[in-house]
Amino acid sequence: MLKPHLLLLELLKICLVFFPLFNSVQAQSAYPNKPVTLVVTYAPGGLGDMLARQIAEQLTLKTKQNFVVENKPGATGALGTRYVTKAKPDGYTLLLGQTGEIVINTFVSKELGYDSMRDLKPIALIGEVPLTLVVAGNASTNSVSDLIKKAKSNPDKLVYASSGTATPGHLAAAAFTQAAGIEMIHAPYKGAGPATADVLGGHVDMFFSSTPSILQLVESKKLKALAVSSPKRTNALPEVRTVSEEGFKDFSFTLWGGVFAPNGTPEEVLNYLNKEINSILEDPNFSKALEKDGVLIKANSRKEFNDFLKNEFTKYAKTVKSIDLKSE
Repeated sequence: MLKPHLLLLELLKICLVFFPLFNSVQAQSAYPNKPVTLVVTYAPGGLGDMLARQIAEQLTLKTKQNFVVENKPGATGALGTRYVTKAKPDGYTLLLGQTGEIVINTFVSKELGYDSMRDLKPIALIGEVPLTLVVAGNASTNSVSDLIKKAKSNPDKLVYASSGTATPGHLAAAAFTQAAGIEMIHAPYKGAGPATADVLGGHVDMFFSSTPSILQLVESKKLKALAVSSPKRTNALPEVRTVSEEGFKDFSFTLWGGVFAPNGTPEEVLNYLNKEINSILEDPNFSKALEKDGVLIKANSRKEFNDFLKNEFTKYAKTVKSIDLKSE
């Protein structure tokens, strides 16, 4: 039998081994115990920034810990995304990732410095925003079928605008023209504002625009909304049919934003965040406030979000390949 002082020494050794583990478990169970940064990869004012600020405000209220939005714009979202992938994977640096930097960049940028599906862990999809196919309010085109007939009668004469090459609106329009069997000229602009202005002026024939940005113009009849690109209609324009309803089955191109964490973040933290975010998404007051602006909200598990992302990668890979869009 060990002498008392030797027994005490052995017990101390055991405590020294297990104390760090105990501390780690305590730290994780207390998450969050300090402010959390939610990175947005574009400047303030866009969809991602709006979703980030809405969800950060609610998470702050629920967890009693500050969730702070930090904008890190640059390189079409790659700069901020890269920053998060290299952050400590402890749940205190998160990303509000969107369609472009998470999916599309993979196919059109040669040197991203990250692999979004390898270096990030999907937590929850916050919301989707349909693109709305619009034409000038005084155009003779009144429906999707009118547009297709006009394009077929004037091959390579009609022009569609986008807010830039390889944006969701560009790829949605490319997929639409291919599915409809029509040939149109692509006119990429430096942002949605100039593109919308040229649609209003009749200089281009159509534009797949973010729905919230054209709602007032549609309501004032300065623009006509022919269809929305989401699988189901949006509350913001309930009378406007989907592209799928117009005969293009399973057509779905949306702007979306979701929360991601660096790979290696503890599972307990990821699950905790998914649970808290879903409790916010299921709050009718939260969802109604966003849905009136065209945002589609639905609670989702981590697996459901991951499956959604896999479908997005498959869809955009096919679209980029079909129009022979080269990496830059």
